[in-house]
Amino acid sequence: MPYPESLKKLIEKVVATRPARVERKKNGQEFPPLKLEEREPVLRNFHPDFIEGTRRSIKVGPSKGYAISNEIVDLLEAKSRVNPYLINLLDPDFETDVLIIGAGGAGTAAALLAAQNGAKVTIATKLRHGDANTMMAEGGIQAADKVGKDSPYYHYLDILGGGHFVNDPELVYTMVKNAPDALRWLEGMGTSFSKYEDGKMKTMHGGGTCRKRMHYAADITGAEIMKTIRDESRNHEDMINVIEFSPAVEIALDDQGRCAGAVLYNLETAEYHFVKAKAVIIATGGSGRLHIQNFMTTNHYGATADGIVMAYRAGVPVSFLHTVQYHPTGVVFPEQAEGILITEKFRGAGANVLNINGEQFVYEREPRDVEAACIIRECSPEGRGNGVPTPTGKFGVWLDSPMIDMLKGEGTVRKEFPGKHILFRRFGIDISTEPMLIHPTLHYQNGGLDINNKCETNVPGLYAAGEVAGGIHGENRLMGNSLLDVIVFGRIAGIQAAEYIREHGDSGTANLNHVKQYNEEVEAAEIDVDRIAPMILPDYSNPEVRKKQLTKDYFGTLL
Repeated sequence: MPYPESLKKLIEKVVATRPARVERKKNGQEFPPLKLEEREPVLRNFHPDFIEGTRRSIKVGPSKGYAISNEIVDLLEAKSRVNPYLINLLDPDFETDVLIIGAGGAGTAAALLAAQNGAKVTIATKLRHGDANTMMAEGGIQAADKVGKDSPYYHYLDILGGGHFVNDPELVYTMVKNAPDALRWLEGMGTSFSKYEDGKMKTMHGGGTCRKRMHYAADITGAEIMKTIRDESRNHEDMINVIEFSPAVEIALDDQGRCAGAVLYNLETAEYHFVKAKAVIIATGGSGRLHIQNFMTTNHYGATADGIVMAYRAGVPVSFLHTVQYHPTGVVFPEQAEGILITEKFRGAGANVLNINGEQFVYEREPRDVEAACIIRECSPEGRGNGVPTPTGKFGVWLDSPMIDMLKGEGTVRKEFPGKHILFRRFGIDISTEPMLIHPTLHYQNGGLDINNKCETNVPGLYAAGEVAGGIHGENRLMGNSLLDVIVFGRIAGIQAAEYIREHGDSGTANLNHVKQYNEEVEAAEIDVDRIAPMILPDYSNPEVRKKQLTKDYFGTLL
């Protein structure tokens, strides 16, 4: 729907302040960024991670005592979806060398490299191949490939600074060192990055970066990358098999504690299947559809932390899950598009963030957690109370996209941001002449499973790559490093899994003994035994209906 008259009236204040703001931009007079000592109080007072009562300690498992989001703890303190006493793993439905759970950027990149290194690969995915947060990523992919102007050294420092200097330095080093090669790999397969007429790639700043190293494909970078690697993987059907609409619900181990495959659930037939594998790569992505603290989310419907639940039961610890990334700019009006990501690239291109009075109140390229906290402070009655009210009683701030055309020439918004221009036109809003109304939205799982720089977990034969893994981004991820993460570590996981198979051969007899033990641990901790996990898909039904269905699933006949 177009902006109602109440919001059009408020847009007049944005228009009134725009000429002066454009002039300041042209003269290089940016709104001043917060000093380091000023960031901490804003985060502690207004970032959702610091709200009292939103975390609790896990009572069971390898990270027992670690306090993280209630919504994730609920899944970790749950019983398995399958009854381990009834399920049969002696007669597998499928056998493969490498089983990859998840078919987004990390999973598909892993499949290509595992196959390239001689392994037969099966990808099991919850929805369709490519239905993942990778497809929805917009802004770009970082890589320090400009000789003389940038280097992995500066990229490394930016990542550590953005992550509050608690990142795993070995993982950060691995990512930045491999970034230029990952970019060349993507371009070599046909990824169409935005370029100048002379063929040089366009780059721009992201929040928290000291160099322009953000490469992009308009505002659909993730979709372009995902399309390229998905098509490439489908060209290797002799080595890569894809099973769609079949999420994994449990990891299987052998009698030596090595990973031996996984149990899948077919969403179309409601049947369970066992895939025996010599190695498994978890690439299930994030957890945005848990709607942590009831936030709207940018994530696709399959993002429900499945990989974390399965690997945790198998004995893999978690790290950095005490922090969650809320992207500063998600759509808050029109409400039909609520939560959809508005790429940071808008702010990098010159769009100001403004309050109800058309005033700037934050530097546009602060790290994401700081930017989000400043916006929440502006909207909150406990803060400054200068948010823009929506017709449904929510609050947001303006992202003044028309500034981009005024700074860089008419038609720039339509050319550089075609995805969002088309989206808003469907609602009768032209973002080249009208600002967007935004608010922070649940975006990224900063933490995840513990891995080393070979993507190995502590379970032999079990690997993890992409958003499901923790440590790379510390307590806050910078723009453009998630697409880089999935490609770099997806490739590494594929190579390492293939190498593991050559060294260790076949796994032993598969079992779910660890699931039995975990269920017993949950019971001993006197936790609600009606809860089961993984969630598979978000359930928006009535709680009573949900409880009955969960009980039916657990005690039903399996296989």
